[in-house]
Amino acid sequence: MHHCPLVAILRGVTPDEIEGVADVLVQTGFSMIEVPLNSPDPLVSIGKIARRYGDTVLVGAGTVLSVAEVEAVRDAGGGLIVSPNVNPAVIAHTAQLGLVSLPGYATPTEAFAALEAGAHGLKLFPAEAASPAVLKGQLAVIPRNIPVFAVGGVTPQTLGDWMAAGAAGAGLGSALYKAGASVQDVEYAARDFMSEVHRLLD
Repeated sequence: MHHCPLVAILRGVTPDEIEGVADVLVQTGFSMIEVPLNSPDPLVSIGKIARRYGDTVLVGAGTVLSVAEVEAVRDAGGGLIVSPNVNPAVIAHTAQLGLVSLPGYATPTEAFAALEAGAHGLKLFPAEAASPAVLKGQLAVIPRNIPVFAVGGVTPQTLGDWMAAGAAGAGLGSALYKAGASVQDVEYAARDFMSEVHRLLD
């Protein structure tokens, strides 16, 4: 997050595409990449990124729903576990393995349950079903040292609103990458997001 507060969510990416897409993202400034487990052969893609970039990129899986999946991601070389829900067993096991846990939540009750289980950060999901105002209200009670990401429907045009409300960063899905997108399309989208990040942080 010190390098870039954005997580690239590559839902639908294939192992044949992953290195070209990841290269463009890293060259643009991204340092966190998520391959959802409902993508084709996601563990292969995660392994390729882990071997290619080592500790310079935090790579992991999204849509992680079970303890067994946590272990599979770890074995593939992933260090980031992202879930759409608050599953205390998944969160606790992730933390026990020394991986980064980033579960999805919608309410303060879910947020505190995730933190009690050992979550390192939280993702407000789907962010498009809430609003920056909702996030701002939640952050009045969520501990300030916990990074909260807005995930779901975030675009270069709305990123500033989420950051102004207190989001530590954002997870970027279809506005950054759609299944089958060309490397050039990803590069253009990545540059749009990074330009906005630089504007917000300057």
